[in-house]
Amino acid sequence: MSKTEILIVDDEPDMLEMLKRSLSADLNCRLSTASSAESALRTLSDSHIDLALIDIKMPEMDGLELLELIKRKWPDLTVIMMTGYGTIDTAVYAMKQGAYDFITKPFDHEALLLRLEKALERSSLLAENRRLKKSSDTGREGFYGMVGESTAMQRVFETIQMVAATDFTVLITGESGTGKDLASRAVHKLSLRRKNEFISVNCPTVPEQILESELFGYKKGAFTHATQNKTGLFQQADGGSIFLDEIGDVSPTIQTKLLRVLQEKEIKPLGDTRTVKVDVRIIASTNQDLKQKIRTGLFREDFYYRLNVLPIEIPPLRKRPEDIPLIANHLFEKHRKRLNKPEKILSPELMAFFQQCQWEGNVRELENLIVQSILFSPSDTVSPEDIRQKGSLKNSAAWSDIPDFQGLPYKTAKEKLLKTFNRSYIGDLLAETGGNVTRAAKICGMERQALQQVMRRYAISADDYRKKN
Repeated sequence: MSKTEILIVDDEPDMLEMLKRSLSADLNCRLSTASSAESALRTLSDSHIDLALIDIKMPEMDGLELLELIKRKWPDLTVIMMTGYGTIDTAVYAMKQGAYDFITKPFDHEALLLRLEKALERSSLLAENRRLKKSSDTGREGFYGMVGESTAMQRVFETIQMVAATDFTVLITGESGTGKDLASRAVHKLSLRRKNEFISVNCPTVPEQILESELFGYKKGAFTHATQNKTGLFQQADGGSIFLDEIGDVSPTIQTKLLRVLQEKEIKPLGDTRTVKVDVRIIASTNQDLKQKIRTGLFREDFYYRLNVLPIEIPPLRKRPEDIPLIANHLFEKHRKRLNKPEKILSPELMAFFQQCQWEGNVRELENLIVQSILFSPSDTVSPEDIRQKGSLKNSAAWSDIPDFQGLPYKTAKEKLLKTFNRSYIGDLLAETGGNVTRAAKICGMERQALQQVMRRYAISADDYRKKN
């Protein structure tokens, strides 16, 4: 991996030399210099620069003019402006024009390093966001609105493709908020029925009497206020697919009528003596244990086995934490644009926190939190503290695990959080694999050597998780 590169722009040679010499000793990155705005633009065109440190007062083209050109051509480049004490108002103006930060001369070396490290972290996050966005927009990671690179989700995508190629009934199971509706639409869009209707019915939200008439239709005079014939949803979906969301909530009466549709491929509208043939593929979903409902007499066993021909199980978010950064960035960019908000990024600390959460509401809960972070975070980097202050996830077990950062320096607080996260996350992986580092690396999508390096850094021993004879 290439080193991070910083470009320093100042018309004073002594200042350039001083900054290059002092910073090279403390920053693990390449340092380039330019003594004019024109020279800086040539360097930016020829090289990949991660951070530009620009003096405001320069002859010919000053720093503000250079900033305007940079933001026009390289809008994501992180820029820090350098200024004397007398031009702070100008520096504030520069930030409004797109500069990330400004520092005043003469420099305090430690303060300068801290500001540069934070700016470089922003550049790194923006680069990662672009990678994640590209992943979520192309290839298997953006699978009909479903996002995930984990082994578990790749199996789901493969199952959907295989199931879609048939015309059998599909039962999608999984907790609330896992994306069962997206999976149902993917099945339809990949099937031979994709050019015909896809009709979605949220079963629990419709009263039984109304649900029956909505699904099967009715004849004029079938009941009070039935003043004309009504075509049911099954007839509307003829040749296509119908998605019965949360099928576990329908009554035994509706189950019996749906069983007839599955067995005979026909419906009987209310008030009609004749049956109507329909060619509809049923895709159903549930977040309930249907076998338990069978044991308690609330769900027909024959109906269950007619439904469960081709099962698809969507894993909960807590079982695939490696997908959380990809999903979070995908949702963040989607809703930021929808809400017409300026660009922001999710901090590494927040991502680490997200990966510790239990997510009882799964992707839907994460999505709600992402929307809140876009609306309420005061800065362009969303931190765990922003979420904590809004009271979001206050009942999550992760809050009790997150370290107390009160009074700690930034670097110390960050390291403390990462230590907690890595010991928890990698510890769970090693417990699952019985201390097998190779398998653990494969599950979390890391190279074995990279995982071992993290383990050494945080004093995690695989021996502690191996079974003792």
